[in-house]
Amino acid sequence: MYAVFRSGGKQYRASEGERVRVERLDAQEGDTVEFEQILMIGDGADVTLGAPLVQDSFVKGVVTSQGRGKKVVVTKFKRRKNYKRIMGHRQHYTEVQITSIGAEAPEVKAKASKAAKATDVKTTKAKAPKAAKATAAKTSKAKASKAAKATAAKTTK
Repeated sequence: MYAVFRSGGKQYRASEGERVRVERLDAQEGDTVEFEQILMIGDGADVTLGAPLVQDSFVKGVVTSQGRGKKVVVTKFKRRKNYKRIMGHRQHYTEVQITSIGAEAPEVKAKASKAAKATDVKTTKAKAPKAAKATAAKTSKAKASKAAKATAAKTTK
């Protein structure tokens, strides 16, 4: 089984037991890390693609080391202008040993999603009247200002 997940703005393909170097994470060696932005899960011919993410899935791993990559040398050079600049850069990384790839039980997520939907409905109902009152107040102010301008124009003529 393998998965493609997103971490640090990059995508990684990993299998169980594999070591993956991802962008630096705020974790110590030995900590357990869970990646929740899963783009694809595959198991032989059975492939599940997300749109954009696969729901109820995860990739878990253990941080094995923190480090810096090889130095990348950046050179800027302009001929006949006495201009030469050399800089180096070493990118930080976190090495993660992938321990498990899978999906959460749909029953657990279903209960949580029902509770979330119930709270969403309540907040939607509470927000709707405020918006209606605000637009009604704006339109009444606009009508009042138009009427005042019209009466002022009549009296000046």
